[in-house]
Amino acid sequence: MSAAVALPAKLQNDLKQFQRLQQELGSVQQQRLQLDLRLREIGHTLDELKTVSDEATIYRPVGGLLVRAKSRKEVEDLLTEEKETLEVRQKAVERQENHLKERYTTMQQDLSAQLQAAGVTPEAADEPES
Repeated sequence: MSAAVALPAKLQNDLKQFQRLQQELGSVQQQRLQLDLRLREIGHTLDELKTVSDEATIYRPVGGLLVRAKSRKEVEDLLTEEKETLEVRQKAVERQENHLKERYTTMQQDLSAQLQAAGVTPEAADEPES
């Protein structure tokens, strides 16, 4: 068999769609990781706030500035609200990631079968690009 096998146009198109799906899945996974990191950060901050006295001066970010908060409760309420919002986003991103993973697996199996039928070994097609 020659090194360069001419692939049918449909298979070439399917491979391009698979590459786009890989990129989209990677992007969604990156979003999830960022959300996870921010949620952990907020959790640690809320835990730390519990150890701060009510009389302590606390600052909160407003844009690029740090502004003195009226109270510890104000900061706790803001962080709790942000945490709840991020948890909803996290669940949506996880659902999207799971859906993309299912599509990825299905498409990968389909492409393997198509590549085999076209005379290309799936292992060669799975090799990462440099």
